Amino acid sequence: MDEVFDVTIIGAGPVGLFGAYYAGFRGLRTKLVDSQPDLGGQVTALYPDKYIYDVAGFPKILGKDLITNLVEQAVQYQPAIVLNEEVRSFEYLPDQTIRLVGSGSVHLTRVVLVTAGIGAFTPKTYKRPEFDRYIGHGLYYAVRRKEDFRDKDVLVVGGGDSALDWALNLVPYARQITLIHRRDGFRAHADSVRKLFDSPIGVKLFYELRALRGEPDVTEAVIFHNKTNEEEVLQVDAVLAFLGLLSNLGSIKTWGVTLEDDAIVVNTKMETNLPGVYAAGDVVIYPGKLKLIATGFGEAATAVNNGAHYIKPEVSVFPGHSSTIMEKAEKAAEKEAARQAR
Repeated sequence: MDEVFDVTIIGAGPVGLFGAYYAGFRGLRTKLVDSQPDLGGQVTALYPDKYIYDVAGFPKILGKDLITNLVEQAVQYQPAIVLNEEVRSFEYLPDQTIRLVGSGSVHLTRVVLVTAGIGAFTPKTYKRPEFDRYIGHGLYYAVRRKEDFRDKDVLVVGGGDSALDWALNLVPYARQITLIHRRDGFRAHADSVRKLFDSPIGVKLFYELRALRGEPDVTEAVIFHNKTNEEEVLQVDAVLAFLGLLSNLGSIKTWGVTLEDDAIVVNTKMETNLPGVYAAGDVVIYPGKLKLIATGFGEAATAVNNGAHYIKPEVSVFPGHSSTIMEKAEKAAEKEAARQAR
């Protein structure tokens, strides 16, 4: 508890894991803290079995495989990892060391990097007892394993990225898939919309879910056209409802960081308004911000490099290219090994 780390990263999703790797690469003693029981953040909790298509170097990669690779990359520098830990308070000590009090321990650090994504998150539910009694019995708000839907008739509800991505990902598994959306405009990526209409998925626009039937498991879904009120009964084995996520930044809101639309405002260095506090990934906002894993990786590297300079002003923000640095490190290690052998 008295050990002072150079960087403490709050949030162990993809951006936090890459940040931990990059901090180790820069020679910083690093701690990774997350409120979830597993590394990987939202990817691990909500879509480990879904393909991700916009990570550089991978035409497509399963969420769980991306996390496995990121963990392998991060742990080579042996960061301290603390899971099931909610950071509850923040303060500066007289020497400007930052003291974070968690739900289970105290963390001392020179720099904080917040990579909390959308914060603590839970899928939105219908909050209707007649629906929610089917949770786990045919009604799902997230997918952990695609195999659970093999040879099933599946109804997908929603028009965002999660709804379309899962509908498309389940095509090789499900016997039949129908997707309903309450309007004709989609929030999902345009490429996903194109793939949806080119797929065998049945798409019904201006339809919503009215009722579920079956005992104890779902066997029928009653849907209705929200312009004509015309009903239709679908024979289904599973209903996947992607209604969005409820997010909460928790105690971070009390730190004094500048917030806008429930996101942390940063500059081009990924600095917040608080000295020594940086942020990266979906939790941040700045002009032109894109909420992509790919951009989050770059933001994490930017934050760590500027954090290294904050800790030691004599250290350059730009460390040089990784290949050059690693070649120098390998040569130095070879020289040291030769010296010890003499």
